[in-house]
Amino acid sequence: MLTKLTIRNFKLFDEVVIELADRVVFIGPNNSGKTSALQALALWDIGAKRWVEKHGAGKIPEKRPGVTINRRDLIAVPVPAANLLWRDLHTQKGGGNGGTQKINIEIVVEGITGGKKWESGFEFSYANAESFYCRSLRLDEATRMEVPAGASELRVAYLPPMSGLAATETRLDEGAIHVRLGEGRTADVLRNLCWHVLQGADGQKKWETIAERMNALFGIDLDAPEYIKERGEIIMSFRTREKIQLDISSSGRGQQQTLLLLAHMTMNPGAVLLLDEPDAHLEILRQGQIYQLLTETALATGSQIVAASHSEVILNEAADRDVVVAFVGRPHRIDDRGSQVLKALKEIGFEHYYQAEEVGWVLYLEGSTDLACLRAFARRLDHPARAALERPYVHYVANQPRKAQDHFHGLREAKNDLVGLCIYDRLDSPLASDPYLPQQMWRRRELENYLCQRTTLLSFAASQGNELGPLFSAARGEAMEAAIAEIEAALSALGRPSPWGPDIKASDEFLEPLFKNFYERLSLPNLMRKTDYHTLAPFVSAADLDPEVGEKLDLIVLAASSACPRHD
Repeated sequence: MLTKLTIRNFKLFDEVVIELADRVVFIGPNNSGKTSALQALALWDIGAKRWVEKHGAGKIPEKRPGVTINRRDLIAVPVPAANLLWRDLHTQKGGGNGGTQKINIEIVVEGITGGKKWESGFEFSYANAESFYCRSLRLDEATRMEVPAGASELRVAYLPPMSGLAATETRLDEGAIHVRLGEGRTADVLRNLCWHVLQGADGQKKWETIAERMNALFGIDLDAPEYIKERGEIIMSFRTREKIQLDISSSGRGQQQTLLLLAHMTMNPGAVLLLDEPDAHLEILRQGQIYQLLTETALATGSQIVAASHSEVILNEAADRDVVVAFVGRPHRIDDRGSQVLKALKEIGFEHYYQAEEVGWVLYLEGSTDLACLRAFARRLDHPARAALERPYVHYVANQPRKAQDHFHGLREAKNDLVGLCIYDRLDSPLASDPYLPQQMWRRRELENYLCQRTTLLSFAASQGNELGPLFSAARGEAMEAAIAEIEAALSALGRPSPWGPDIKASDEFLEPLFKNFYERLSLPNLMRKTDYHTLAPFVSAADLDPEVGEKLDLIVLAASSACPRHD
């Protein structure tokens, strides 16, 4: 997993530092640098691969001989001339005594692989319009004079948005596919991506998974791609709900975009996926749905997502549980709901009325982590609320009943049959009666309390073997047991409520210090942020899950079934 990106003298950037995580969304207006940041990662990747091909991973030679890279090798960063990669096209500056000094592009990436942190940087110096030189940076003369294996083994896969679909596609090998993707020619490769998925290991099973997801999302039945040897072409069709068979080129652009994403992610398991506008061509409700699909698919394939988007819906989905980097001024993280940048990006307004009409009901929650928890609980119980939570209209109100009421009754001015439901954390004051908007509180302090069971935490720790590496297989269970005992004792000594009871603020008082303690015992940075606690839900056994969770899910089903959505 990549954790940080530093860019100097590349395209729009003089020097920027961008934090990364397992899921990162770059948000900002056109020409703000989102795509350039993705391309910087792609450039670092080609530099790492060329360096390792020439010199291998490990110790950097004393003289650091450069590796020549032709601009045509920049599959994901296509430019007609190499100097277009440099900020303001300046490849050199004036030096002393009338001479000149080269300006180097520098890209440094930090990451974690197999439980080990690493850092790797490359500098790129201009040679001519067709080529430039790449050298490994010596980040620290004393201790960091190697290209780490974690950097050399990394796979980076770039995907631009769907650009339409060609009427026919000649069969291509993987190299030719990557070239066309880098050039933005997604119209030429969709059938090929699907074909390569089908031909790969476990191809039939992977293809069936893609087909099932497309059916669930769009109600279509995908036919497997076929290679017509006589014409050297790949053909592909689908059947509508009415069982009419059509060529894939007759499908909607949103369907094509979703299929492109699924095929690309399936074809590149375990990769760092650079997704440029994955929400392109998708209407508002589909955008939220596609983000959930991306996160689930990335988890299933062991991939990291770095996505660039204009979508306010993507922003809303990612802001509370993933890393969001706002490309407004100097790129920076949006770390809290009160951020003025976040408010400016979110306060558009019209999409709320659109979603109210489209869905017919609105669910008010404290934040998007609550929605992630409810989805996970519904899956865990195989509850009918799973369907209602797949594509809901959710508005996050940070446990402020007045904010929910004002929003709901404002929407009712436009849609007087709107159905609503509020579910808050346990509040200090009773909820006011509202004949139109049912309001509920959790009986425990907050939703995270329903994740606090010893067996749940131990099961989670046991699952971390793949992420942390085989050296931690024996230590992780012992580390969690010890961390639980220490935090439990500390709470008791301070006279605080039990971590297993209803009155503790579980997220701040128990889970946060617990995971800090757990990862410190493993000598690792804390890999569990507060916004990730919903990932514990799949480890809660059905027997340990409080019946109240099922009661709240029943209310969600009731609200969804009472709604009057718009029918086109």
